[in-house]
Amino acid sequence: MRLHVLEATAFGPFAETVRVDFDHLSSAGLFLLSGPTGAGKTSVLDAVCFALYGDVPGDRSSAKRLRCDAAAPGVAPQVTLEATLGSRRFRIVRSPAWERPKKRGTGTTTQQAAVTLTELVGGAWIPLSSRLDETGHLVSELLGMNLTQFTQVAMLPQGRFQAFLRARSEERHELLQRLFRTGRFADVERWLRDRRLDLRRRSESAHQGVADLASRVSEVVGTPVPWDVRDLTEPAGDGSLLAWTDELASAATTSAATATGAAETAGAAEAGAREALEAGRRLTDERARLDAAAREHRLLLDEAAAVAADRDVLEAARRAAGVAPVLRLVDQTRSARDAAARAVASHDRDALVADLDAAVGAAARVEALRPRAARLATLHAEAGRLTRRADQLQGLTAAARARAEAVECRTTLDALDVRISAHATVARLTSELASARDALHEARAATIAAKEHALDVRRARLDSMAAELAGALAAGACCPVCGSGDHPAKAVAGPDAPDERAEKAAQRVVDDASSVEHLRDVEVRELVTRLEHARDAAGPEDATALEAERSALAGTLDRLLAAGGRPTSDAATASRELEQLVTEAASVEATRRSLADEAELLATELSEALADAAEHTTGDPAADLDRLLRRHRTAEQECRTALAALDRLAEAERAVVEAETALADAVAEAGFGDAGAAAAALREPAACTRLEQRIARHEQRLAVVTEVLRRPGAEELAATEPPDLDGLVDAHRTALATLQDARADADRWSTRAHRLASLSTALVAALDDWAPLRAELELTTRLCSFVEGKSADNRLQMRLSAYVLAYRLSQVVAAANERLARMSDQRYSLEHTGRRGAGETRGGLSLLVRDDWSGEARDPATLSGGETFVVSLALALGLADVITNEVGGATLDTLFVDEGFGSLDADTLDDVMDTLDSLRDGGRVVGVVSHVAEMRDRIPTQLLVAKSRHGSTVAVRG
Repeated sequence: MRLHVLEATAFGPFAETVRVDFDHLSSAGLFLLSGPTGAGKTSVLDAVCFALYGDVPGDRSSAKRLRCDAAAPGVAPQVTLEATLGSRRFRIVRSPAWERPKKRGTGTTTQQAAVTLTELVGGAWIPLSSRLDETGHLVSELLGMNLTQFTQVAMLPQGRFQAFLRARSEERHELLQRLFRTGRFADVERWLRDRRLDLRRRSESAHQGVADLASRVSEVVGTPVPWDVRDLTEPAGDGSLLAWTDELASAATTSAATATGAAETAGAAEAGAREALEAGRRLTDERARLDAAAREHRLLLDEAAAVAADRDVLEAARRAAGVAPVLRLVDQTRSARDAAARAVASHDRDALVADLDAAVGAAARVEALRPRAARLATLHAEAGRLTRRADQLQGLTAAARARAEAVECRTTLDALDVRISAHATVARLTSELASARDALHEARAATIAAKEHALDVRRARLDSMAAELAGALAAGACCPVCGSGDHPAKAVAGPDAPDERAEKAAQRVVDDASSVEHLRDVEVRELVTRLEHARDAAGPEDATALEAERSALAGTLDRLLAAGGRPTSDAATASRELEQLVTEAASVEATRRSLADEAELLATELSEALADAAEHTTGDPAADLDRLLRRHRTAEQECRTALAALDRLAEAERAVVEAETALADAVAEAGFGDAGAAAAALREPAACTRLEQRIARHEQRLAVVTEVLRRPGAEELAATEPPDLDGLVDAHRTALATLQDARADADRWSTRAHRLASLSTALVAALDDWAPLRAELELTTRLCSFVEGKSADNRLQMRLSAYVLAYRLSQVVAAANERLARMSDQRYSLEHTGRRGAGETRGGLSLLVRDDWSGEARDPATLSGGETFVVSLALALGLADVITNEVGGATLDTLFVDEGFGSLDADTLDDVMDTLDSLRDGGRVVGVVSHVAEMRDRIPTQLLVAKSRHGSTVAVRG
């Protein structure tokens, strides 16, 4: 990565637009970023990080306030960066989210973050992306590292590595895990811990199940368990519990057999007592029936006179029954005559005839108007039908619209299916890309190892170059080094000294490894391209959101299809159907209006006719005519009824004379003196029925009791003493209670035996289920304790993730010591130790500083301020080298070192500056951030940051 131009507007402390020409600063190789405290030196680095990653490093990212407070209202914060990433030149324009004034009204609204990524191709800037996630992914791929790694590699942060140097192992563990992405080992620790907890819960649950079964056995037999259930973790304890349960089950089975035999004996005794009781009850019942029959015979003889009187009354009532119809006929004719006389209101037959003629004429005139009323009703009915058809057409139109919307909804569903499928492709390609990247990382590691070997061979050859030159000297020839023609003591190569052939062989290994790395890189790039295409097809939403949207659209489609009926094939068909329904609705409306006009004319004519008849109208002409016609018909019927009443009165008088003659004949024939005597002898049919029943019941009961008294053996039964029923009942009750107790005892023992057998089977199954859980829990607990560094077998008390990070830290220490030796005049070196530090519970990531002058290793906290800075800087540079190799050796041509130089003395500062100057090898540009005056004298090329009330500005010097 090489920076070219940076522009920032309303960003951080910069109210106006500031421009930094890194190409000009890079020409010197080493430049100073200087300015007073708070001017914005670090904000320049923040702008670079924000342009690349959309965020700023360190604690400043939590503030979420990137816009300059001194900027003019409405000016959008923006950062533009031109940089070369992976041999391609890009321009990145980013704007953070900010509160801008509303365009209408007062107040502010949130303007979302935005980005534009373009690439310089053939002299023209070609747009690549305007999506935040896509741009961030591309930048991370090109640089090969995330924001945290970038700030540790390209921007050695102010004060961060002093804290890292003096941190505890756990704090150092957290940072290294983020940098080297070793979270999978922490995931292994977490998985083992979760597995141990899950097994413990399951084992405790199985243990509780065994304990519950043992408690249920104890509850069934009523005796406590002879062991503590917590002691059942040993096989001997399990076997003792099973033996105890089997013994209890066997004893219960034996007792159940004994109780069953006793119940059978008690049953036989109860049957004999029951038979004796039943025989006594039969004898007692027979004696009671005989005594009751004798008492009832005496009562029936006493009622004989009353029964004879009832027979006389019944015989007279039967004779009077023949006269009763004639009596009723006389009463009916007389009542009919009186009613006919009351019904005759007028005896003027001529007036009644005249009224009848008038009513008939008026009814005829009303009848003539009824066809027009029927036509009006028909018109109203047709208008109602047309109204219902219009409503139906409205519903059909709504259904047609629903079908048209369903076509659009189905099209959207098809598009969602394509995007969901693209998400599946993204998941598959992401997995393949991760595998390809792992292969690329392995190839890069192989390339780096080959390069290191080649450098070692070259260094060894250079070390023995004097011997190689000596071998090429000829007698009398001048030495190419000193020019002398005398060669008194030629250098001799060591036994393992490499020559040119060995160096070329090592270089060939490097070339082969580079070729493999290139192939892996091409494969990764191809997968990245395919993944980007799949992500474009999938869209910004995740698969879960798309599935939810698809489910909602599917529900909407179902509702539309339910509302629209049959599905429509396409939108054109639905549109034509909708047009036809609209046309038909217009035609129906026109017809309805025509019928309404005709109905209005007929209604007016009928209203006038009703008004002439002085009839009150109700708004329904047909009903009004019917009411008027009913009134005339009623008058006609009343006249006809009056005339008929006159005729009925004459007829009734004749009927009365004939009925009275027939009554006199019937009374004489029945043997009564007059009609009054016959009427007195009459009885109601119910009364006659009761008399007949009472007489018959008396005769029947008398015959029954006579038969009982005459039965054979009645006299002997009357002389027999009744049995002692109370004694028989007590004997049976005692036998029954004994039987019930015996059966209850048998049921109790049988239930206990069955229950114990079931619990014994369940206990065997529970113990079998618990045993493998205990074994697996023990194994997992030991392994988890070892991985977490808590086991005695783990001598260093080191976690698995810390063990992996310890290897990385040893690489960092080795890389840091190469520079620390130069910066400390060969005095200090870092040592990584796996032992626990003071106050630490686990080891693995502790650091010590070895002082070669004293030969002692001491805690970094004992270093002075300047020494701490030097060691921290060396540690930061070493970590940057290791991370660079970790991410595949990405080339970072621009490096920033932030502050801390004021604590160094002149000699140490010289050593540090020499080390920073050595970082420029290969064209690297180093920017030093400091406000120390001496640094301004040492570094002529400077980027000066000045502050004021109106915002900070930048200027380039040198």
